[in-house]
Amino acid sequence: MQQNHKIDYVEFPGDDFDALQAFYSGVFGWSFTDYGSEYRSFTDNKMDGGFYKSKLRSDTENGAALVVFYTDDLERVRDAVISYKGSVCKDIFSFPGGRRFHFHDPHGNELAVWSDS
Repeated sequence: MQQNHKIDYVEFPGDDFDALQAFYSGVFGWSFTDYGSEYRSFTDNKMDGGFYKSKLRSDTENGAALVVFYTDDLERVRDAVISYKGSVCKDIFSFPGGRRFHFHDPHGNELAVWSDS
């Protein structure tokens, strides 16, 4: 159900949709729909989005917005990121309100995961 003035959809660049699908379905449980060689959509059953064909990367070093996931088990998710061929670019650190880490997905897009425990 759409909600007024809420983020409704997010898109990321990608060039190997199969690798991205394996990563995000393995780490976060996302489901995917293939729309051919230029686009693949996903859902986590709360938010929808997609990957569009591009060699560009979404990275905070380039001024990109940072998408941050929540988890109740930070170490488990960090280990899953590594297991599914992502890479940790900022290991777990504390900040006011919790702890988090940043990672690159197999394409090189930077995202983060935080926990309040």
